[in-house]
Amino acid sequence: MSPAALGVTFDDTVLEQTVRSELGAVEDLLHRSVRSDDEFVAGAASYLIDAGGKRFRPMLTVLASHFGDSSRPEIAAAAVVCEITHLATLYHDDVMDEAAVRRGSPSANARWDNTVAILTGDFLFSRASNILADLGPWAVRLQARTFERLVIGQISETRGPGATQDPIQHYLGVLADKTGSLIATAAEFGAHFAGVAEPVVESLRVFGERIGVAFQISDDILDIASESAESGKTPGTDLREGVATLPVLYALRSPSADAARLGVLVAKPIVDDAELAEALRLLRGSAAIDEARATLRSYADEARATLADLPEVPARAALEALTEIVIARTG
Repeated sequence: MSPAALGVTFDDTVLEQTVRSELGAVEDLLHRSVRSDDEFVAGAASYLIDAGGKRFRPMLTVLASHFGDSSRPEIAAAAVVCEITHLATLYHDDVMDEAAVRRGSPSANARWDNTVAILTGDFLFSRASNILADLGPWAVRLQARTFERLVIGQISETRGPGATQDPIQHYLGVLADKTGSLIATAAEFGAHFAGVAEPVVESLRVFGERIGVAFQISDDILDIASESAESGKTPGTDLREGVATLPVLYALRSPSADAARLGVLVAKPIVDDAELAEALRLLRGSAAIDEARATLRSYADEARATLADLPEVPARAALEALTEIVIARTG
């Protein structure tokens, strides 16, 4: 996946060529890292890698490294750790969500079964741990803390908000843990292993978490507002899986009859095509999409603000452009 495929623009052609080359090396290492002598395991482990993906996390690792010495070999390894971890969570997520499709293809649990999907995710976690062992105790500790947040985020999403908890704030907290934490770690890995000064590392870590939440909100919006599978999923996938994303939560706050009807529809996973079409119509006709876009802009603006005091290197301009792309992709 090239930076251009994500919409990232480069004013500096040298940076663009370098990043393309570095991401190519990451992609090669990613494929090598999941090989196995067991043909079945190898096929299952590479299934989602071969299906493609944005490679958003490796790109942030690489761009963050350009605030320092981007030639260090640990950077590609750390980028692979983040992507393998992300892929492993997808195998597990699809089992929990009973998802039938991932990246336009049958999910691993649909292709095989839940047991194979869960164990393949575990296999990928083991491969990430093996790479981490060579990166040293600091990297192992950061990964452990990140994994803790991933698990807490999943548990929090599964349990739902407490009786006195605001559902929207609960959901944003889930996004910070489930999505933002690993993207923050991807940026932190790149900066740390490039020898960047600690204040810059911290700014890039915060940028990663904020832009990660923003990116997930943009996916939430696309899943409802788009007429095509722009988000990598069929529109309405979250509704079919019974996931109340940010636009849904905003819509449910309304005292209108439409909101009441929507509440009935989304009280459980929507399996009926007519009911799905009705829910999408109600959401698209509400103010919820605009409210979600405003929240998206808020997170993207916060991400951009963390870059203000960083060195004016070409990578900073690329990250600034990324915040604009995350906003623009939802229309």
